[in-house]
Amino acid sequence: MSAHDDRRTAAAKTTALQANTDQGRQQREDVGQEETRQGRVESSRGGRVGGGYSYRNARSHPSKARPDARRSHNDLLTFSPTVDSNGSPIVRRLARVPPYLSLLCIVIGVAWLLLLPLDEYSRRTYVSENAILPGQVHTYFGGSEHNVFRAYRQEVAAMDQLSPEDRAQKLHHLLGANGLKPDIQHYSYDISGQNKTGQNVYALLQGPRADATEAMVLIAAWRNMDDKINYSGVALLLTLARYFKRWSIWSKDIIVLIPSDSTYGPHAWVDAYHDTHDTTAVQPLNIKAGALQAAIAVDYPAGPWGHRFEKLHIVYDGVNGQLPNLDLVNTAVNIAQSQLGITCTIQRMWDHKDSYRERLDTMLRGMMNQAVGHASGPHSVFMPYHIDAITLQTVGDGWHDEISLGRTVESLFRSVNNLLEHLHQSFFFYLLMQANRFVSIGTYLPSAMLIAVNFTITCILLWVQSGRPERQTPNPASPKSEKKPEMTLVKEGESVALVPSADLEVVQRDLFSPLAIVIGIHALGLVPFYILNQIPEKTSLAMLVALVIPTITMPAILAFALSSTLRLPPQTFTLIQCFSLLLLGAALSTLATLNFSQALFVGFLASPLSFVRPFSPPRTWPLAVKVVLGILSVAVMIATSPPAALHVLGLVTGKSFDEVIAAAAWAWRVERVWTGVTVWVLWWPAWVCGGLALCSGFIG
Repeated sequence: MSAHDDRRTAAAKTTALQANTDQGRQQREDVGQEETRQGRVESSRGGRVGGGYSYRNARSHPSKARPDARRSHNDLLTFSPTVDSNGSPIVRRLARVPPYLSLLCIVIGVAWLLLLPLDEYSRRTYVSENAILPGQVHTYFGGSEHNVFRAYRQEVAAMDQLSPEDRAQKLHHLLGANGLKPDIQHYSYDISGQNKTGQNVYALLQGPRADATEAMVLIAAWRNMDDKINYSGVALLLTLARYFKRWSIWSKDIIVLIPSDSTYGPHAWVDAYHDTHDTTAVQPLNIKAGALQAAIAVDYPAGPWGHRFEKLHIVYDGVNGQLPNLDLVNTAVNIAQSQLGITCTIQRMWDHKDSYRERLDTMLRGMMNQAVGHASGPHSVFMPYHIDAITLQTVGDGWHDEISLGRTVESLFRSVNNLLEHLHQSFFFYLLMQANRFVSIGTYLPSAMLIAVNFTITCILLWVQSGRPERQTPNPASPKSEKKPEMTLVKEGESVALVPSADLEVVQRDLFSPLAIVIGIHALGLVPFYILNQIPEKTSLAMLVALVIPTITMPAILAFALSSTLRLPPQTFTLIQCFSLLLLGAALSTLATLNFSQALFVGFLASPLSFVRPFSPPRTWPLAVKVVLGILSVAVMIATSPPAALHVLGLVTGKSFDEVIAAAAWAWRVERVWTGVTVWVLWWPAWVCGGLALCSGFIG
């Protein structure tokens, strides 16, 4: 065979081999396309394509591999481990859960509160301290003491025409004539351009069996909380002081106190008694006794001709939501109802039928008084010094007279006189929904805690979002994706998978800027707090509104200033809101153990902050829809602001906005009520940070 023939034979073999190769390749492609169609049909029937595609499985089961995987190594994997059948990352789906979880916490917290009036969650009151023995003694007040009371009532009625100084001297003389050691204390508070001046007349009755280590206080303010002259109350105090002096059973000293008013006078006296008074405004006391065990105030404003009452209203709310030991309230109710047949009521519920609605109303009224934190009577200012105190107020038109009230006070003082130590057995944290029914702290505390937890849940979500890249990662399995994302080979154990590189990126968080801004905003809250506590009480409403408007527009001002000067990225605004909600949740959780009602109301009113996000509607939406949504977002933020809440509080209590601000100033400067601090240093900064996050979407 010649060389030419050999070459022709080899060429023929090569042509035949190439033909066979092309035919095999075509068959393999046809098989691959058929498998792909079957896989798509099975995927559409089975729903979700699970998990990531493993390189090891592709090699061991080539028939299950995608045709694209046989063409190039870069296209080997087309499924991400974090992709579901719809093409959206599972992590992004999990990020949708926290808002619903926060809403669930709020709903459960409110529902928990609404369950408390039921019999299954509340219980009847009882006396825990065995030594107090309520109603176990026979009272002797009456008989000739009735005539003495009438004489004193006429004397008190005549004092109405005297000047405050002459009236104080007259009361001083009457107390001294009964064998007590009297004295007069002067005080003068000058706050917000207003002056509160008065005299406290007080006297000491030394117990025959006392060792000057313990004392009880009997109070009858000249004017009660309704600014009415307490004619019969002062007369009853003078009568009881004369009556108590004749008894030799007292193992504690008794102090009688007649302040000029029901708020500032008792506060000046109890501060001076414990040497914590302002020496420039309050005169020190010349007569003192031992540690004060309890204080009972009498509010009986019947005129010089007397007036019989129907019920006894027991007032027990203290400053900053503090409460007396429940045993003291239970003792007063037990003595009045069981021993003397006087119906007792609380929280101005004059006609209580013990229904669910009335229980809930009573409980919410008590919570409102505790949340505001202002004094509700002469007894309130004793609470910060751990002195249990209540006010007995007569209401209605019935058949009970001053003798019934006098016997109630006598029996109550004799019960306190039996104590060997300070009241401590019963509860200091409770909610009363009737004079004989209460809820303890262990039952109602989860309600406020659940509302506080919702802020922490949102904080965690914002923290996770701040660590994610700003650009959206396209789904590599989606056929609509024009540009495939960069893939990274990830190995875990024996499995190897390709995931989008963007999902593995770690975004560095700049913590200094958001922390500094949050701290600065909370410090900025001291500015409106200070200004509103210093402005004169008679400030015009227009000037007051001019001072309040900057507190409402502060989020927009700060958002524009920070974006134009520092050019902060969206991540910073997310972290600002994150840290703010973290601080708010932690502070409310702590506050709930001290003033449950205030923490609950502030948390509930601030709960919309958990759902505030930067305003960024889709670009495809019409402009009119965007404008309407933007206006609604701003309107909701303003409606949930602290100034708006203060205005609503004024409407509920029947006071104007300037009267609410003036009352808050007096409460902070004199009574040391911390409600203003909670509003302006805790709630308002959190609201500003939420508004800052919302406005960042408008500016960005």
